[in-house]
Amino acid sequence: MPLQFHPKQGAVVLVRFDAAFKEPEMVKPRPCVVVSPKMKARPGLCTVVPLSTTAPSQVMPFHAEIELGFDLPAPWTSRKCWVKGDMIYAIGLHRADLFRLGRGKDGRRVYLTETLDPANFAQVQACILAGLGLRP
Repeated sequence: MPLQFHPKQGAVVLVRFDAAFKEPEMVKPRPCVVVSPKMKARPGLCTVVPLSTTAPSQVMPFHAEIELGFDLPAPWTSRKCWVKGDMIYAIGLHRADLFRLGRGKDGRRVYLTETLDPANFAQVQACILAGLGLRP
């Protein structure tokens, strides 16, 4: 079920990049870091940066390997991810969902709600600036 609320900055969410996108854009579900705060002027939108568990063929200034500090469900089982700071997206919340971690003892669904630590979030921000050509 898609998100009904804007996630916190630094949250890792699952974004569905579907048939409306074509390569070289993202074209498959991917974990992404929410980089925008909730803004009244942008209801239903958030800005995200994709993550990859595969290292880029050529590491550029807009890439950084970060340690999540928490586990994602399969198939994204590595805690280490690569920030793709050159591929920022403003997406509709209908494309995003929290990662489902299973069910709690009470039978309710459990979702990933943790955020990146400040040091890793700062790396994400630096990658975005580099990807936009705004970093010397």
